[in-house]
Amino acid sequence: MNIAIWQKLDNLARSFIPFGFSLILVVLSVLPTHIPGYMQIAPILALISVYHWAIFRPNLLPISAVFILGLLQDLLLGTPVGLYVLVFLTVYGVVLSQRRFFVGKSFIFFWFGFAAISMLASIESYFLGSIWNVILLDFNAATFQYLILLGIFPAVAWVFLRWQQAFLQQD
Repeated sequence: MNIAIWQKLDNLARSFIPFGFSLILVVLSVLPTHIPGYMQIAPILALISVYHWAIFRPNLLPISAVFILGLLQDLLLGTPVGLYVLVFLTVYGVVLSQRRFFVGKSFIFFWFGFAAISMLASIESYFLGSIWNVILLDFNAATFQYLILLGIFPAVAWVFLRWQQAFLQQD
């Protein structure tokens, strides 16, 4: 019986890790740096997590967790509450509806899919932020933010894929 309890705790811990990784990425996105103007172009790292888990294990990052991640992103960045909630939920919904096209494909296909989805997310957040502020935001900053996120994607996705292969049993 003692072994069964430890196995349940182990499974629970493993199923919490995707949300925990996502939470770490939200915090990393808002960490202050000494680089002037960096916060204007700081990548929204949690988008990688939302994309990855919506494709491979949506049961481990349910829509309620995506909502919480978006809310925390908004609160920590100081953006209008609901902006990244909407962006994250949009990405999650689009990817979830198209996940059959991503599963079993090469990493390059996975990366190009992220490039397309994150571009749409960047455009969505740019326009929502511009509407909220009643002024067009700096499009160059949004472009650099997107490009940095795209460049970081392989490293973060590699960690997620390796962790998933090592610790999660496929359904």
